[in-house]
Amino acid sequence: MKAGLVEFSWTIVFQIVNTIILFLALKKLLFKPVSEFMKSRKDDIAASIEEAKSKNEEVEKRKKEYETKLQFAEQEGREIVKEASKKAEARASQMKKEAEIESAKMIERAEEEIKRQNQKAMNELKDEMSSLAIMAAGKIIGKSLDKEKHQMLIKEFMDEVGGARW
Repeated sequence: MKAGLVEFSWTIVFQIVNTIILFLALKKLLFKPVSEFMKSRKDDIAASIEEAKSKNEEVEKRKKEYETKLQFAEQEGREIVKEASKKAEARASQMKKEAEIESAKMIERAEEEIKRQNQKAMNELKDEMSSLAIMAAGKIIGKSLDKEKHQMLIKEFMDEVGGARW
């Protein structure tokens, strides 16, 4: 008897039973651990994705905070520069006023010194002129004056000359 392509025999039954046993064994030993591994891997990937999303959100939040702080720092820096500029201008103005006051005082002291020197020169000139006038008067009169008359002549001369403007 010639066997056809598919023939029903005990060999086929044993092959089917062996395939079922092999399937159950593989399912218990291989499919279940592989399925659990795949499920665990899938859960790990999902958890990693969620963690990455939360970290991205946190990074965005911190980025916004830093941008806000940076803007605040820039504004604060501009205010500090502005305030320093105002202080520098105020200090310059104060220094200018102090210099003007000091120069005015120096001019006033110089004018007072000039007046004192002028007065001193005038007094010396008056003393010298009175001495010369007395000497000339003494020579003209031809006699010596005593001290009392000498002082009286000087006083009279000074009264006359002192009123005149030099």
